Amino acid sequence: MLSRAGLWWGLLGVLAFSFTVPFTRIAVGGMSPLFIGAGRAVIAAALAAAALAFTGQRLPTAAQWGRLALVAVGVVIGFPFLTSYALTASSASHGAVIIAILPAATAAMTVLRTRERPPAAFWTAAVLGAAAAAAFAAANGSGLTGLGWPDLLFFGAVAAGAVGYTEGGLLARELGAWQTISWALVLASPLTAALTAVSWSAGPPRAGLAEWAAFAYLAAVSMYLGFFAWYRGLALGPMAQVSQTQLTQPVMTIAWATLLLGEPLGWTTVAGGLAVIACAALAVRSRLRPKRSGWASPKR
Repeated sequence: MLSRAGLWWGLLGVLAFSFTVPFTRIAVGGMSPLFIGAGRAVIAAALAAAALAFTGQRLPTAAQWGRLALVAVGVVIGFPFLTSYALTASSASHGAVIIAILPAATAAMTVLRTRERPPAAFWTAAVLGAAAAAAFAAANGSGLTGLGWPDLLFFGAVAAGAVGYTEGGLLARELGAWQTISWALVLASPLTAALTAVSWSAGPPRAGLAEWAAFAYLAAVSMYLGFFAWYRGLALGPMAQVSQTQLTQPVMTIAWATLLLGEPLGWTTVAGGLAVIACAALAVRSRLRPKRSGWASPKR
């Protein structure tokens, strides 16, 4: 049965993530993609280490460390690095076209990884939602008239995000939501610190106030605090349905891109936004088939 709390936590996480693509587009104006991808993870890891130490969290088990590595590869390294490089040659609107399929990819990964088996109505709503989100973003951007290397990077980011979201949502039921992303950041910190040093040695960022402000948001919210809400929502679940709340992200991303980057906003935004939200509502309201065994309650 769908948890309303899980839905609202998921929506809060989506709101936090909806600024990621526009702010990354701003940051690449004065920073290298390597510095953005690695540097924001280093700052988030410092925050995570402090939070873990202050609250006296016990270490994960050996098996959990292995699963945390998947989370780190997916959302600490894969998604941020790939989108940062892609946005050096692509607009925020075009990025939203491809990233719009992330909820469907997460749902598919959830089905493969867990015992959740959504009914046909869920898959119908998910497919329609992904199509509506992509059509909405395409109408406000450059569309999918041709696939170049930025598009391939966006597709890779979607795959990485789906893995990281699914495994992180499952681990959040065992470790807690904020603890999961915290341990993943700490685990990846030796690599991200080394890459940050490499980027800095190649040339310090030549960024202004706007670029540094965008970078600060990416580090503190997109890379850390946003996952508090997102993994909490996925942990409360059902994960396949909660993941579909991200279908609203292209709507918000285009809105922020219009306000922050001056990208055009027309009547298609209203029509497309309503279609995306309607499909998301159908997806999250569909019920899962009963499962034979339940999951442990997530930590608070």
